Amino acid sequence: MLRPPARVLLAPVLTVVALLTAAACAPGQAGRVTEAAASPSAARPSAPAFASPASALTQEQAQKALLTEADLGPAWGPTQGAATWRDGVLKAWTEMPECQRLLEALYTDEPLGAPSGAHAVVAFDDRYGEAQLRHQVLALRAEDVDRALAWLGTLPRTCPRFTATTTRSGVQNVQVMDLALPDVGDARQGLRVTFTGVSAALTVDVAVVRLGDDAVVLTTGTLGTPPEDTAESLRRGVDRLMEVRNQERLQA
Repeated sequence: MLRPPARVLLAPVLTVVALLTAAACAPGQAGRVTEAAASPSAARPSAPAFASPASALTQEQAQKALLTEADLGPAWGPTQGAATWRDGVLKAWTEMPECQRLLEALYTDEPLGAPSGAHAVVAFDDRYGEAQLRHQVLALRAEDVDRALAWLGTLPRTCPRFTATTTRSGVQNVQVMDLALPDVGDARQGLRVTFTGVSAALTVDVAVVRLGDDAVVLTTGTLGTPPEDTAESLRRGVDRLMEVRNQERLQA
């Protein structure tokens, strides 16, 4: 299926994501996806994005911080339900423990583990292609998020390439690469995971950003070409959360 021209968002779109050559199975040789004008994804802290409010994020604030159709542009609409590839491909098994943990995190869409505080999520479908986008806002302790970010950052080295078995789509060849993210938030990590089987290839991009004791998770999956506007959507999600938190300060 041909994909329509790149989506036009309301804010400037980052330059196109380019996939560099992935290395083979040897430890420490992982592929990397980079973006022009974007900092490398990493769990290391950057300059604080904003001062953390004294109060924990509430459920209402998490809901207000979610992206909307207006933020994403005309190509995206409300989801019609879980994508067929979620059970068809992501429900998979491997004998490698850390890689299995990754598969389970992708299937449940919980790269930071099960939510323990305020948590809001919204999903959108690409009207023209086969992509689905999920945006989450969570209240988690900073040290717990940083621990999860550090683990995610090890996966391109511990699980650069492996095979996984599914019940519906046979054996999949899985490749894990770093995904460069814009320099937003206090810490961040991105991954691109590709599943290649006999009949189709699935690409899942996971972007996680911590802001104080709050976190933003943006996940996109597609059987076609990965959306070019994921980085801009992530920026918008982080900005929206900061706006909600800043409103709280002004009202205090």
